[in-house]
Amino acid sequence: MNPILRNTLLAASLLNTLPLYADNAAPTPLQITEVWTRPTGPGVGTGAGFLRIRNPGSHDERLLGAVSERAATVELHQLIEHDGVVGMRPLADGLVIPAGGEVRLAPSGTHLMLIDLRAPLLPGERVPLRLRFERAGELPVALHVEAAAPEAPRKPAAVVAGAGAANGHEHGHH
Repeated sequence: MNPILRNTLLAASLLNTLPLYADNAAPTPLQITEVWTRPTGPGVGTGAGFLRIRNPGSHDERLLGAVSERAATVELHQLIEHDGVVGMRPLADGLVIPAGGEVRLAPSGTHLMLIDLRAPLLPGERVPLRLRFERAGELPVALHVEAAAPEAPRKPAAVVAGAGAANGHEHGHH
């Protein structure tokens, strides 16, 4: 085969594959802030985690769940009201963080439920948590245990999470 023709065909085939790689590019970093929980007393088996997730990217992201060494299970829950009775239900399909938008997990709303706590959550403590996302993978954060029930916690933890965070690299700010 003619070397010029061979190189032209090779270049054309490589250019044809570029859109495939562009669609699978690393996700834009998520911004996770206001990561906190309330203290629990001795013998209390559950706790709730709250945070804010901002997605500056051009693709929707989905929070699938979380894990923590401090609880047997961590579930994503939503408060619901039915016939005047308020209850919770797990979000089996996760929670969408829209492209260019944000979601807030907060008291009296969607939150993380820490089930079968291995020890009480004490004021001032940091509780390790790994959030699981559809595109970004697992991202580490730490819940700050706050004695008050703040709208914005006294010690916000900011994590800019992206490909580096999935490998255990985290930036926390106090």
